[in-house]
Amino acid sequence: MKYFFLSILVLTIISCKKKNDDDLAFQLIYPSYFPTPVYNFKNNELTKEKFELGRKLFYDGILSSDNSVSCGTCHSQVHGFADHNVNFSSGVNNLKGTRNSPAITNMIWSPAFMWDGGVNHIEVFSVAPITNPVEMNETMSNVISKLNNNSEYKNLFKIAYGIDNITDQAMLRALTIYMSMMVSCNSKYDKVRQGKVSFSTDEAEGYELFKQKCASCHSEPLFTNYQYKNNGLDSIYTDLGRGRITFNANDNGKFKVPSLRNVELTYPYMHDGRFWTLEQVLEHYNSGIKHSATLAPELASGLPMTADEKKKIIAFLKTLTDYTIISDFKFAPQ
Repeated sequence: MKYFFLSILVLTIISCKKKNDDDLAFQLIYPSYFPTPVYNFKNNELTKEKFELGRKLFYDGILSSDNSVSCGTCHSQVHGFADHNVNFSSGVNNLKGTRNSPAITNMIWSPAFMWDGGVNHIEVFSVAPITNPVEMNETMSNVISKLNNNSEYKNLFKIAYGIDNITDQAMLRALTIYMSMMVSCNSKYDKVRQGKVSFSTDEAEGYELFKQKCASCHSEPLFTNYQYKNNGLDSIYTDLGRGRITFNANDNGKFKVPSLRNVELTYPYMHDGRFWTLEQVLEHYNSGIKHSATLAPELASGLPMTADEKKKIIAFLKTLTDYTIISDFKFAPQ
């Protein structure tokens, strides 16, 4: 199977030097059937030094006001970089938000971020949790001041970005480099697609059912179409979702369609974490759709499924679990 490669060193394109194993470990690698990423590295070249700096920042509580909450607090590798199977994450002073922390793999293919699409560029994505009063409760200026007063970080930024004074742009770009490498593409589904293994009977039948009932929104190979949909959770909205950003009543109750990659690991489900099992999610689509003005038209009659069909769809969904990314040491705190 052909793969696309983005080298971490532009010079390697014209150099005759053989890449060593360390270089190869920090290439961006994804299958040929993946689309071209939305994010490119033109102004933020992918290097090992930037990746390691971004990883250190990701797991460091220094980004929060009381130094207790890091990005990794709410985005756990073992849960596909979603939270530790809780409805709402705990921020500083154990404060709770109102939305479930989504998984953050394959982010460089996303045109917008957050459940409501309120952030439109990955390089500023981290500003939202850092400055949210119930998450990290910090200011960007204070974060940069703390980093500039830290000799270790001063040295790491000098190595990675060649700067003597740390800036918010450099900090956000380092985090972007780390998150950009969180590519989930080594599940059983991928191995089937590459001709390495085969689905079981239930998985294969579940795949066909999935394509009939779910794929219009959860499009392959990333298993999201990145659109915003009202999937019938409520008839009266306590959270306006996309409408909170656009101020358009036609967007009220709509949320970004999440990727289903690693869905087995990222429960509870929906923007408010109301469903704890995949069985509950499918039963919602089977019989629990609530009608409102902005309900997705394709859900007007629900998605009828028998118990056997639900079992087979779940069997397929579990083939989207990528055990490689959740165990890859390079993503763990060092």
